[in-house]
Amino acid sequence: MGSEANAVPRRRSPVAYGHRPDVLVALRAAEEWSVLSVGELRACGLSQDAIESRVRNGRLHRMHQGVYAVGHANPPLEGRFLAAVKACGAGAVLSHLSAAAHWRMVDWDGRRPEVTVPNEWAAVHSGLRVHRTKVLHPADVTHKDGIPLTVPARTLVDLASVLREQGLRRAVRKAQALRLVSLRQLLEILDRIGRGRRGITRLRRIVSTGPAPTRSELEDLVLDLLLRNGVAHPEVNRPLALGGRRVIPDFRWPDQRLVIEADGASWHEQKVAREDDRERQALLEAHGDRVIRVTWDEVVAQPAQTLARIRAAGAPSDRRAVN
Repeated sequence: MGSEANAVPRRRSPVAYGHRPDVLVALRAAEEWSVLSVGELRACGLSQDAIESRVRNGRLHRMHQGVYAVGHANPPLEGRFLAAVKACGAGAVLSHLSAAAHWRMVDWDGRRPEVTVPNEWAAVHSGLRVHRTKVLHPADVTHKDGIPLTVPARTLVDLASVLREQGLRRAVRKAQALRLVSLRQLLEILDRIGRGRRGITRLRRIVSTGPAPTRSELEDLVLDLLLRNGVAHPEVNRPLALGGRRVIPDFRWPDQRLVIEADGASWHEQKVAREDDRERQALLEAHGDRVIRVTWDEVVAQPAQTLARIRAAGAPSDRRAVN
């Protein structure tokens, strides 16, 4: 009896339920972020009349023309993204800021989902922003969490047309920090489709500065302060093995044995984080590095003084800027 009580119940197959349409709808919806197209509902055995009946009784909720949420009207963000793609038909992919948010390159701000379709004509959908393109190469498309979307490199090319330089730079660095894209991949796609596209000059300028996978907005501000004022590009978040530990300085010039640590308030006000910072700084200093700490207020409100302090500590100049 004990073994029977502890046995894991076996999921019954659709056959066991007699292929009832509502069961098939539920099973398919569970794999599709709770959103199904009319074609998928019909494939489960629902007629148009049956679909309309379930809309009236609240079992289906219209999201876009031809796309419904199953069981409730508030699917997760992934469901909203997938519904947008399904509404735009075959070949459509999540793109621009929506794709960037799904890749975690940017924070989602609740705007209309953006979709790219591989033709010059596409129906207008209320609540969506549809981009049209003549060319959507197979290499530029992938799936993440079951959602068709542009690959990270293509996403950044698309972002170049809608973001200002600071926002685009942050997205590029976040993508690098998450190891979603390499400089080689960015250069390849710029050579292949970048010519003549809006914002591409900004993206090329950002890429030309080299890899800078910053992990926070404060690190972005510090790095921009350095590069804007002719300081040599430091190593960014490059791990070191010190005292049996893996230590990741925010910025480091190895020849000068100089480290800059960016102290963001949201993280460094915590007691455990402060103790970790002290231990990390002790390891770096024992290794022979000097550590300069800078805060948000110093970078934003006192940039000249902060830059002077960093230079005085020995930060090298960029020879290309000098010459």
